[in-house]
Amino acid sequence: MKRLTWLLLVVMVVGTVLAGCGKKSADDVVNALDGVVGKMESYSAVGRMTLQTGQEPQEYGVEVWYQKPHYYRIALTSEQKDITQIVLRNDDGVFVLTPHLNKMFRFQSDWPENSGQVYLYQSLVQSILLDSERQFTVDQDKYVFDVAANYQHGMLARQKIWLDRKTYAPSHVEVSDDQAQVVVKVDFTDFQFGRKFDQDSFDMERNMTSSRLQMLPAMAAAGVEPVQAEAGNAAAGGTGAGAAGTAAAGAQAANSQTAASAAGGASAGTQAGGKATAPSAGGSSQSAVNGQAGKDTAAGAAAGAMGGLQTGGSGGIQGTGAAAGAQNAASSGVAPGQSIGVGTNPPSAAGIGAGAAAGAVSGSKAAAAGASAAQQGFGVIDPAYIPSGVKQAQISDIKFGEGSGVLLRYSGKYNYSLLESRPKDRMVMSQYGEGVDLGYTVGVLTGEEQKTLVWTFDGVEYRLSSSDLPIREMIKVAQSVQGQVGK
Repeated sequence: MKRLTWLLLVVMVVGTVLAGCGKKSADDVVNALDGVVGKMESYSAVGRMTLQTGQEPQEYGVEVWYQKPHYYRIALTSEQKDITQIVLRNDDGVFVLTPHLNKMFRFQSDWPENSGQVYLYQSLVQSILLDSERQFTVDQDKYVFDVAANYQHGMLARQKIWLDRKTYAPSHVEVSDDQAQVVVKVDFTDFQFGRKFDQDSFDMERNMTSSRLQMLPAMAAAGVEPVQAEAGNAAAGGTGAGAAGTAAAGAQAANSQTAASAAGGASAGTQAGGKATAPSAGGSSQSAVNGQAGKDTAAGAAAGAMGGLQTGGSGGIQGTGAAAGAQNAASSGVAPGQSIGVGTNPPSAAGIGAGAAAGAVSGSKAAAAGASAAQQGFGVIDPAYIPSGVKQAQISDIKFGEGSGVLLRYSGKYNYSLLESRPKDRMVMSQYGEGVDLGYTVGVLTGEEQKTLVWTFDGVEYRLSSSDLPIREMIKVAQSVQGQVGK
């Protein structure tokens, strides 16, 4: 009888142990997450973020790079406007870059340590670790946590986080307000721990330059082939593709204004580029005409950009910037065998394509300058959100620095002003303040009694100032300008 009792006891113990194998409690997962973050050296993430903070949902592509101890690169791309902003943190501070307009804004801050970000792994794990009343469930191959949202200023109340059961990588996040309405969603499509980055991956200049180079391939809607720089291409083929790539820079600059104009300019650039240099055999005789070929390539791109001007609209005006840049590249004799960061290669079709790409970079810079000049008379962008008990009191044009701006004044329950301006290219504004997550970009909050929230988007710099508007309301106003069109 005793042997039977002992046998039953052993069976029960073994059964309990086996049942527990493979099934982790909330505390087990929390401890594991703490260990993952503690040992984490780097990671990269790619996903899509949807913001429901205005009248229409706004979607953004998100790419995150992190390297220990405090290097961050977050690229946010507006799906509606095809505009990318990069939030960069390195040893020099925090930068908000708008590469397609060649603009940047810098501030000194502890961001993002002083504020959570829904797309940062550290922020998600931290919210799980800090919530002692966290709710935990298992959904097939995912761990799901429902926790308090520890983001800035209490605007967001709770969030649900889905984590992979094997790797603890995030797959989905939903953040709700105090009315239990989901206002932010993030779907991660790729997440890699231990990602290796180049030494200059978090350098400001590298990010400005590389992002402009990425704009060289034509937009799919324009039907333009990207720059081809393969050694096996025929000389004329390499030249024509280079011209198409240069015209694409003009098309990219013009796209936000007139897509049809951009397409026309790109098409004309392709045709002109194809006619610029007649096919010829390779060898030593080819090197004699490479210089002229490079100039003809740039001239073909110029013709394409000018085609955008003739097609019509403000898009053509921006296309002229690319044309001027391409013409400058031709007149300055950009060597077809040279390109940024590539070095000198023997003259070839690849060299011609690379030379055209270098000319396109100059074109994109000129396009940005032309776009900036053309946009000085931008329309007033009215925030979609105005706090209850507040009315717009006045709109006036003002002189701001070396440029002009529009000042919107509001009065009532709260009194505040919103200054909208377009700063000069590469204007660096250094301030020390608190980084504020606006969802689609990061702003900086300064001041004590008189607070000012500064941010940039689509080439416009916004300054929201008030002595009595609560920070939570300031963020709502700032978030409501996205998706608005100048009047």
